[in-house]
Amino acid sequence: MTDEAPAPDRVDNAPHPRETVQLLGQDAAEQTFIRALNSGKLHHGWLLTGPRGVGKATLAWRIARFLLANPDAEADGRTGIPAPTNTLNVAAEHPVARRIASGAESTLKSITRSINPDTKRLRKQIVVDDIRSLNGFFHMSAADGGRRVVIIDDADEMNANAANALLKMLEEPPKGAVLLLISHQPSGLLPTIRSRCRTLRLFPLKPNDMSAALAQASAHATIEETGALAALANGSVGAALRLSSSGGVALYSDLIELMSTVPNMDRMKAFKLAESTSQRGAEAKLTLLFTLVDILLARLARTGALGQPPMPAVHAKEAAVLARLSPTPAQGRAWAALAQEVSARAQHGLAVNLDPTALVLDTLTKIGARAPSPRMPAG
Repeated sequence: MTDEAPAPDRVDNAPHPRETVQLLGQDAAEQTFIRALNSGKLHHGWLLTGPRGVGKATLAWRIARFLLANPDAEADGRTGIPAPTNTLNVAAEHPVARRIASGAESTLKSITRSINPDTKRLRKQIVVDDIRSLNGFFHMSAADGGRRVVIIDDADEMNANAANALLKMLEEPPKGAVLLLISHQPSGLLPTIRSRCRTLRLFPLKPNDMSAALAQASAHATIEETGALAALANGSVGAALRLSSSGGVALYSDLIELMSTVPNMDRMKAFKLAESTSQRGAEAKLTLLFTLVDILLARLARTGALGQPPMPAVHAKEAAVLARLSPTPAQGRAWAALAQEVSARAQHGLAVNLDPTALVLDTLTKIGARAPSPRMPAG
């Protein structure tokens, strides 16, 4: 893949997963794979699951790098049993690591959404031709012997025909093939695909791991910003990187300042916020605002359900604001219901190009109207 080509498997302003050498906070998943590898009975299909942005692609590339740098003894025609390992680390100067870094490793194939040759645009799905291209890959790489590794990022994006084509490969895998499927929502995959793969479950990163992951991705954030990013991103370093590069913490702070005036919302502050995300060229900021509104409503719902605000707080006023606006489980459920309503309306409004100022003001008004009265708390 060239630098100019679209990269649906890469977060903007962050290294590609194949360039991220160290995997942070996912030791359990990595050790599960290592135990299977050391057992000498490595499964041909692996499903890497968990929230978006927690390191699934990084783990897939680590697995691919290790498997190809340490060929299976039997597949290579050698005798003896490979020595057990306790790590998937591969030296950066290893020939396989160098070839993978440059995209020149012939025994590794990465499947992502491809360019439609008719429209010259990136497809919205992985199509059957993308999966069928693996037939040529396996045929051409068979002469090399040893393992062949396929990474599908992500499997959730396969259309029905592509999924059925992949199922056939999982049912009758080529010799030496290891298929690594990345999935954020495995429940949407064919049950027969899930049943033919071993699952590696990855979890949200803890604050210390998040800080190290952001540093590894060259995201320059203060300790306070790192804590805020971890809270807003719910342990997803991918989401944290997107928020960091787009000013998400500052924009969320503006939302909290506005919510501190609810239920008598400061209309001037609301208008300024709407106007700042509605100017020409501010489309990304508008999308970010609705993402942060979703996060805010989720944190309000969680506050009501748990009886206390989620920690760490993102803003100095946040804990007090959340506690005041969501004092009971009933109010928490009200915020959760509003989140679905607001998200659906925002997606529709963005899709049909509604006036952005009006869309933002309507959203903020709905939030203000759902807030409990200071004299009569909900529930």
